[in-house]
Amino acid sequence: MSDNDIDHMVDRTVLITGATDGLGRELAMRLGAAGTRLILHGRNPDRAAAVAAQVTAAGGHAPLIILADLSRLTEVDRLADEIIARTSRLDVLVNNAGTGGRSDGKRELSADGNELLWAVNHLASYRLTRRLLPLLRASAPARVVNVASAGQREINLDDPTPETGYDAYTAYCRSKLAMIMATIEYAEELAGTGVTANALHPATLMPTTMVRDAGVTPLSTLTEGADATLRLICDPGLSHTTGRYFDGTRPSHPHAQAADPKACRRLLEISDTAIVSALGP
Repeated sequence: MSDNDIDHMVDRTVLITGATDGLGRELAMRLGAAGTRLILHGRNPDRAAAVAAQVTAAGGHAPLIILADLSRLTEVDRLADEIIARTSRLDVLVNNAGTGGRSDGKRELSADGNELLWAVNHLASYRLTRRLLPLLRASAPARVVNVASAGQREINLDDPTPETGYDAYTAYCRSKLAMIMATIEYAEELAGTGVTANALHPATLMPTTMVRDAGVTPLSTLTEGADATLRLICDPGLSHTTGRYFDGTRPSHPHAQAADPKACRRLLEISDTAIVSALGP
């Protein structure tokens, strides 16, 4: 990713979820230093304030910080409400926040009763994107960038988060495939609006908290992951690219289930039902 492409983001508004650590923090620092107006999401107020201070120390605009626990759909809605109330435009939504689950690998439920990885990695980004699409359309050209994973497993659409035989890594892979399938559906719906939607696996085993907590040796750097993600955020050559999945900077193919339009639509029906169950109609 060239500095010229990042400079293209001066005074544009970008929301980064999970901006206080790892890839999200790296994106915030690089975009902020280039003059992008940032909306930073996180859960920890001290860590969010530290990132914002570093952005301003590098000469960037003072970021807008909005805290929210994305495992709770009411908090996702509050995050969306605050963004809509506090900014008149949104040029890029980066759904980066995610979780690998409990350190012991046991199945855990969110406050809404959803399996935790499904709730944070898929339902939260899906709901937030849905809520912010009117603002993105009004700001077009605009982009949705979903930080997914090369780890993907087929989803049983009759039981997407099974209790029997639970395996945290499999649950993680299903949640990331769901994120990619939702991305493909957004792209179809947004055709002709000037809003694009793409997903990527930024890099393999970057030195993030999730990787460290898993006790895994990193295989790539945050710079590599940020370069790939920034390309989708601001490369002018991708302004009309939509509905695609990238492995780093390379166009790639996700799990075959993502190529099934009926499966993608069914996934969103399941997701909508879970959201209505938590929030009401």
